[in-house]
Amino acid sequence: MSNNRRPAYLSIVIIAVVTIVVTAAVIMWFKPDHTSMALAQPASNALGKEAEGTLSTALAAGQMLPTTATQNQSLFVTGLERLPRSLKGTQIDGEIIIDENKQLVVTQGLRRLFDYFLSALGEEDEAVIFARVESYIRHHTPEPAASQAVAIFGKYVAYLKALPEIEKRYGNLQLQATKSGELDLNAVAQQQQDVTKLRQQYFAKDTISAFFGTEDDYDDYSVEMVRINQNKQTSEAQKEAARQDYISRLPDSVTKANIVQQANLGELMARTEQMKARGATPEALYNMRRELVGAPAAKRLAQVDQEDASFDQRFTQYQTQKQRLLSQSADQAQAQIQVNQLEQQLFDDAERKRLSGYAALQETKTQ
Repeated sequence: MSNNRRPAYLSIVIIAVVTIVVTAAVIMWFKPDHTSMALAQPASNALGKEAEGTLSTALAAGQMLPTTATQNQSLFVTGLERLPRSLKGTQIDGEIIIDENKQLVVTQGLRRLFDYFLSALGEEDEAVIFARVESYIRHHTPEPAASQAVAIFGKYVAYLKALPEIEKRYGNLQLQATKSGELDLNAVAQQQQDVTKLRQQYFAKDTISAFFGTEDDYDDYSVEMVRINQNKQTSEAQKEAARQDYISRLPDSVTKANIVQQANLGELMARTEQMKARGATPEALYNMRRELVGAPAAKRLAQVDQEDASFDQRFTQYQTQKQRLLSQSADQAQAQIQVNQLEQQLFDDAERKRLSGYAALQETKTQ
């Protein structure tokens, strides 16, 4: 597991509605590995709107108090002293970039840096986090870039604290729309406009673009996919054509590449099931997956296939021995102890949590 401290990326309820219904395992298979994530994942999505909302709610509950330079010096020098438990042993996420004139160049990495330290909110007081971030920036950055970065951090915190009011205003409408099976796109559009206005109150255009540009591209894509899916006047074939047309008109970028891969998930799952039903070889499955989602994802899926086959084999062995132990033993309590020991021999902790659900799934397949 990577030791990078990076808040998980999840989008707002739009993403939940538009995402093709797939198993959580497939989503994890499809996730780029950590070594390439900096290239494969848009950096501004490091926080994402769900994590962003969590931070903003937490910040709104208290008051972020910028400390004076004297207070900063009394607490920290580098900003990395006495790190909270959640940050110990982690790699600092984000970056501070300056130009040849020592002016700050605002990037997605700067927002990631802020999010890295803000992720400790709850373990540390808000004023302590502010002092830590300011000390870190000033220790690693020359002027005037240091003061520019500190100022943006203060505005970023204020922005996060103002977000819950907008979320509160629209949250119930989105929840009701989702329960009814459709999302109110007019409410979504209005919420996006309100968030845009809020950002404009705190940030310059270049900061808005750097911090939120890629995230907004994904939201635009998600809204359009919802719009297409909710159009009852079109057939499934027409909807698919509309999706492909929208994606084809996107400018070439890492964002577009990721969207294209996500769009291939539905076809990937359908073709996988079809090929497995026909008894396709692992090599044939790998070639198909490589064509749709690339070699790294295809390799991970092949590994998952092997793990699933191993689990199935051990599960069959487990069920056979479990039934024998329970049916042949006169002491059911002792038999259950032996069953528990069998579980520990055949499965690790994570796999044992799957057993009951997996057994129920197998029963439904045999009915």
